[in-house]
Amino acid sequence: MADVIDSEVFRAFTTHATLVVLKMLLMAPLTAYFRITRKAFSNAEDVSSHAKSPEDKKKFIRSDPDVERVRRCHQNDLENIIPFIIIGLLYSLTGPDLSTALLHFRVFTVSRLCHTVAYVGALPQPSRGLSWMVGMLATVSMIYRTLSTVLLL
Repeated sequence: MADVIDSEVFRAFTTHATLVVLKMLLMAPLTAYFRITRKAFSNAEDVSSHAKSPEDKKKFIRSDPDVERVRRCHQNDLENIIPFIIIGLLYSLTGPDLSTALLHFRVFTVSRLCHTVAYVGALPQPSRGLSWMVGMLATVSMIYRTLSTVLLL
């Protein structure tokens, strides 16, 4: 096990996993920023510093398209980065070639960054769809490699 943890593949996985988790964690403050700048809150207690009267509270508790866009991007991160972390760890344990592993990790990381820019920036399709698909293909490729190694297909 010590050999795996000290391997270049595992260090590369750790680096890229940390980067995408950091990116995912930064989506929460970005959501807060959009909520504050758009004055669109989901809870009554969140509007107390903005509302001067009870009637004002009602106008600040609302949905905003920009806030919802950032929230959906964050949700998409949760749906894609967590599986990447799990399968990436298992894939790293199969002893893949360093260059192949780096390709998988880099492609996924860049695809998630591009996906966020495309989603939050409301870039025209197919930019968001393609960036999502590329990341998904990298993850599926690691799944295939992991299963084929373990099951000896």
